[in-house]
Amino acid sequence: MTTVFALGAAGFTLLFGRVADLVGRRRMFLIGMAALGVSSLAGGLAQSAEVLLAARAVQGLATAAVTPAALALLTTLFPAGPARDKALGLNGALMAAGFTTGAVLGGVLTGLLSWRWAFFLNVAVAAVVLATAPVLLDADVRRERRRRVDVPGAVAVTGGLLALVYGWVLVGVLLLGVFWLIERRVAEPLVPVRVLRSRGAGWGNLAGLLAFATETSLVFVLTLYLQDVLGYSPLRAGLTFAVLGAGTVLGGVVAPRLIARFGARGALTGGLLVQAAATLPLVLLGPGRSWLLALTFAGGVANLVAIVAFLVTVTNALPAADQGLATGLATMSQQIGITVGTPVMAAVLAQGGTTWAITVNAVVALATGVLVSVAVPPARSAVAV
Repeated sequence: MTTVFALGAAGFTLLFGRVADLVGRRRMFLIGMAALGVSSLAGGLAQSAEVLLAARAVQGLATAAVTPAALALLTTLFPAGPARDKALGLNGALMAAGFTTGAVLGGVLTGLLSWRWAFFLNVAVAAVVLATAPVLLDADVRRERRRRVDVPGAVAVTGGLLALVYGWVLVGVLLLGVFWLIERRVAEPLVPVRVLRSRGAGWGNLAGLLAFATETSLVFVLTLYLQDVLGYSPLRAGLTFAVLGAGTVLGGVVAPRLIARFGARGALTGGLLVQAAATLPLVLLGPGRSWLLALTFAGGVANLVAIVAFLVTVTNALPAADQGLATGLATMSQQIGITVGTPVMAAVLAQGGTTWAITVNAVVALATGVLVSVAVPPARSAVAV
């Protein structure tokens, strides 16, 4: 079921982000929330595996529509600068708090009631959002000329992303190569070549992808450590990661201040380097637990600082008219990082054990931080006009 959800969430994010620019971000957000509510209700009421899988697939598509549209609404409301940085920091803190609370609450609901309530909780959230969003969100600004959707480019990039997420790496790379060729030739490309060549958008999204991949895969490794070495129950292991969740919330709060002090590139580089420094000592952990909690807290703070700085970098790299595209690229990076990080780390873990897996994770975070310091331009020079 996880793969079915991930295919939709990662494969269609870029397309839906661009469509939101063309047809309206509020409209796309509301359509996505409605689809999320209906699919969650269907999943909660499902009496067969086929219906449950279909519901998860639609949930993935709904997520691909909602997330970039919501971020684009945020970034167009606040122009590039301190106000946007603070908004993205608050958004990161709220998302981290919601993820942690949702994981714990989902486990409690599943344990006390039924797994179906994890779906029904989404229905309630979608209903509240659909009731309030039309009042709280401003109507989309109408475009004088409606652009056409680049269908060949959309098919190529969506197919390429789906192939990558599913594990067909060669097919995915070939289709993305075809996508590049299409975008260079069509009059109204899905992703303009200037965006594909932008260092802020390109290297920034790669850094975001690796930031998500390293942190989520580290949680996977540490979960196995807690259960297999320390003998934690699944529920107790999940509750332990509330410390990590608290760290990520704090990271979202302090990120705007660090960006104001050091710039988006500096905060992104520093966040990744501190994340690496907090990760590497975990190879020395034995049965003692205090190091684990302190280091995962520090790593969570650093990771969210990096993620907020990544969002600032990639959204500043494109003008207001392309914010759906910018947030679509950012969300795609997030989803691919989350989706592929854990399987890759599982393979590393199987080959070399926990120590090797943690070392590789730390080295990737370190190398990404160094790459950012060299390849990503300062945020103020990346702002498109």
